[in-house]
Amino acid sequence: MLKGAIHVHSTYSDGEFRLSELRDIFVSAGCSFVCMTDHAEFFDRDKMEAYKSECRTLSDDKFRFIPGVEYTCRERMHVLAFGVTSAVAATDPQEVIRHIKSETGVAVIAHPMDSAFDWIESFETLPDGIETWNTKYDGRFAPRPATFALLNRLQKRVPGMRAFYGIDLHWKKQYRGLFNIVGSDELAPESILAAMAKGDYFASKGGMELPSNGLLPRTLLDEFARVQKRYARKRQVIKKTKRLIDRIGFTLPAPLKAQLRRIF
Repeated sequence: MLKGAIHVHSTYSDGEFRLSELRDIFVSAGCSFVCMTDHAEFFDRDKMEAYKSECRTLSDDKFRFIPGVEYTCRERMHVLAFGVTSAVAATDPQEVIRHIKSETGVAVIAHPMDSAFDWIESFETLPDGIETWNTKYDGRFAPRPATFALLNRLQKRVPGMRAFYGIDLHWKKQYRGLFNIVGSDELAPESILAAMAKGDYFASKGGMELPSNGLLPRTLLDEFARVQKRYARKRQVIKKTKRLIDRIGFTLPAPLKAQLRRIF
């Protein structure tokens, strides 16, 4: 079994950590791998080669970076490409998903907005999975039960679709305690990705384990709903306060922003 983290950004796109810093952080947390997903639009050919080269240089027989990207599609939909770094001109998410699959990568719709659920359900080409918990968007305390319900509806068409659990790491003070435990003893990227594709993993946060099929007990979903309701109220207060601050032209001090990121 290998412990790792998925959906991570670096200074190659809009993250605050260098790759070398990320290695130190996750090795210290007991991780053997990290799936990188820097934003595709930040790269040209030379920068991508440098990115992949540094991922290789910082990998060894104890820890592996698996380079990938996050594609920005129309309607602000994002698609994670685990193990794929090639450019694609399309902004239609279904075309992007087909591109990722053609490159033998793992395609995951990231942090889907509630307003996009109906659209996703209309897709003829579905991804390998849905990011059912993104601790940056959903918060560190609980995912949105509605995202699991979306996945469960899609599984009626594609039973092998998976629930993915990402930290969407950008900031130095951001929460990063959600991990993935993969049932592979081989550190080769292709072995880790193959295990993820077939659902041979589970998410771990504290003492809680969440399955790759996203089928959760009703009691746990109800608890998540209660926590999300409290979290949503706090987030609304912060958003309203930020809009007010923006209107008066005041900029929040960086240390205060960092502390707010730690809360959620």
